Amino acid sequence: MSDLVARFSSALAHRLPRLSEPHTSALRLFNGYTEGFPRVAVDLYGTTLVLHDATSAAGDRAGMIALIEHARVAMPWITAALWKRRESANQDERNGTLLFGTGVGLTRKVQEDGVWYTTRLTLNRDASFYLDTAPLRAWAKRTLKGKRVLNAFAYTGSLGVAAMAGGAESVLHNDLNNAFLTVAKDSYALNRFPVARKDFWPGDFFDVIGRLKKEPLFDCIFVDPPFFSVTEKGRVDLEQDMVRLLNKVRPLVAHGGFLVAINNGVFVSGADFMKAMDAVCTGGYLAFGERIDVPEEFVGYPGTKQGALPVDPAPFNHSTKMAVLNVTRKDGRTR
Repeated sequence: MSDLVARFSSALAHRLPRLSEPHTSALRLFNGYTEGFPRVAVDLYGTTLVLHDATSAAGDRAGMIALIEHARVAMPWITAALWKRRESANQDERNGTLLFGTGVGLTRKVQEDGVWYTTRLTLNRDASFYLDTAPLRAWAKRTLKGKRVLNAFAYTGSLGVAAMAGGAESVLHNDLNNAFLTVAKDSYALNRFPVARKDFWPGDFFDVIGRLKKEPLFDCIFVDPPFFSVTEKGRVDLEQDMVRLLNKVRPLVAHGGFLVAINNGVFVSGADFMKAMDAVCTGGYLAFGERIDVPEEFVGYPGTKQGALPVDPAPFNHSTKMAVLNVTRKDGRTR
C-alpha cells in the first residue's frame, strides 16, 4: 500500500461513520495538508468522488486511481470519480476528467442541514459548492430570518441559499459570471424558493456596489471574493486590499447589521487577517463579532493529523478564515 493510500485509508475511517443512506451529503474525505500528503484533497459529493490533485501539471494518475479503488471497496455505492488537475494549463483538466464512471453518474445535487444545493462538478476548477464554509451556511440559516442580504462574489450562491432557507426576507446575489448564478437559481428551484431576476445580478462587483448605494440598506453582506482578480472596474487582492474591499461595502449595511468577511488565502496567515480586521474596525463603526471555524474534517482528527498548512491560520483553525463583523451606523439607519 502506497503512503498516499495509507494516509487516505486512515482519514476515510474517521469519515465513514458520518455517511448513511440516502447518499446525498457532501464531505471532505481527505485533507492532504494536515493529514500527511500535501497537494492532494479528496471530497465526496453524494455518490461522486472529487480528487483535487495539485502535485504537478501532469498530476498523479496512478495515485488517484489507487485512491479510487480503495474508496470503492469502502463505499461500493460510488458512481463516479472526477480528477481535477489543479496545476494543469488545460482548463478542461482543471475542471475535471472522469477516472471512473460516466457523466451520467456525476452527482447533480447534495443536501446539507436540510437544504438542497445544485452541484455542477465540472463547471469550474472547484466543484461548485464549497464544503469548508458549511458552518457559515449554518450561521446564515439560524441568524438571518427576516433580514435583507447581499451575497457579494456569490459564485453559485450557497450562502444566500442557506439564508433563504432560514427565512431571509430577500437575498441579492451578485457575481461576474452569470453561469455561476444560474446554478444558484437551480438551487432555489430545488428548495422551491421563488426565482426572480431582481435577486440575481450578474456584473462587476465594483459597478454593482455603486448602483446599490441608491437601494435600501442590507442587514447582512457576505464578502467572499476570489484571492486575486482585476477587471476594468477595480482590483481584488485578499493579501493586500481586504480592508479597502470591506470599506467599500460597509456603507451599504444597516445599523445593527453584519458584514461577513471570508479570506481563503492559503498563504495569508490568521494573524495577518486579524490585522486587517483590526484595521477595518478602527473607526468604531465595525466591531469583531465572532470567528467561524471550518468543519473538523478539514483540519484532521487526532488519529490522522500529520503535517501543517503552509502558514499558521491561528486564531482560526484553517486557511479559510471567516469573521462576522457587527455594524454600527452614525446615522442609525436600518433601511
